[in-house]
Amino acid sequence: MRCVFLPWVTAAVLLLGHLSASGETGPGALPLQIINFNFETVQVTWNATEYSGANWTFFYKLRDNEDYRECSNYTLRQGSTTGCILAVEKDELLYFSIRHGTDSLLDKTQWISSYLKPRSPRGLTFQWRQGAVTVTCSDLRYRGLLYEIQHKTTFDAEWQSNEAKTCNVTLSDLDAEKCYFFRARVKTLESSYGPDTYPSDWSQVMHQQQGKLRDSCQDKRLSPNFLLITGMIVFLTVSLLFLSLWKLQRIKKVLMPSVPDPKSTFSGLFESHQGNFQEWIKDTQNVTHLNKTEEREQACILEEAVVVQLAEAERPKTMPNSPMGLQMGEEEAAGDPCRLPRQPPQGRQVASLQGFTFVMSDNSYMML
Repeated sequence: MRCVFLPWVTAAVLLLGHLSASGETGPGALPLQIINFNFETVQVTWNATEYSGANWTFFYKLRDNEDYRECSNYTLRQGSTTGCILAVEKDELLYFSIRHGTDSLLDKTQWISSYLKPRSPRGLTFQWRQGAVTVTCSDLRYRGLLYEIQHKTTFDAEWQSNEAKTCNVTLSDLDAEKCYFFRARVKTLESSYGPDTYPSDWSQVMHQQQGKLRDSCQDKRLSPNFLLITGMIVFLTVSLLFLSLWKLQRIKKVLMPSVPDPKSTFSGLFESHQGNFQEWIKDTQNVTHLNKTEEREQACILEEAVVVQLAEAERPKTMPNSPMGLQMGEEEAAGDPCRLPRQPPQGRQVASLQGFTFVMSDNSYMML
């Protein structure tokens, strides 16, 4: 007897139920799994956890007129037998019995095609033409199968599927400039084999671009970590920008206080008087309005008084009747629009004595 250690099959596990020795389900019976690998080998696996420490023997035959023989290729788990692998060549009836010593725990007969798992497609070829590609491979030697071809790009989240009864599947609406992933598998038709079969494993993923086989497709999608880091950097940058602007506004208010709006300080200046300050003063402060002539005279009087005081303090003493004194008086009169040439008052007498000029009224006198 030859024993081998095999891992549990990665395909979907089909439990046939708790089978009793008579073939009926019931508590305490043995869960069982059968997989027919492409009509080449059959693996029968049982779960004997309820019978810890017991080694079970597997007896089988493929023809009714044969004698039972013990399994020569066991699978083991933790030192106990958990299954048997048998070599087959075609769809046959499998007669088997699981025993412990002379006690039979289970006796059953099954068509191995009911638990078929086809082999994965091999030798995929691609023929590109005008936005379409035809994927072909070698067909399996038995019928009742569906060949499924899936494809996607680096920008697709899910695979897109196409099926055919032969391994000759045409995919349309493809862009040869893009890089595509391709994979294939084989499924059985339920009408031919029943509901308890398994699809094949997926073939190796192949990459195609511009009609040529590529080692890989460069993934141009942004990874979630990259998007997260980029988003955090953008958020921090915007936050610092707003903080800087807020600080700048505070500094600006300290260094350059804002000028108050006259509209809020002078109520009614712009609403009622359209910015005319004199009108606003007259209306709100009861100030007597001066006409333009009076305003000009008052301004000239004030200006003349100031100029005279400054001139008397700074100018050198000169004789009033000297030519220089006359010339300066004329220049001052000419340069100052508020100062008019001094003329003798009308209706009064003028007397001159040694260069001095005197104006006399009717009730005045002069002592020499």
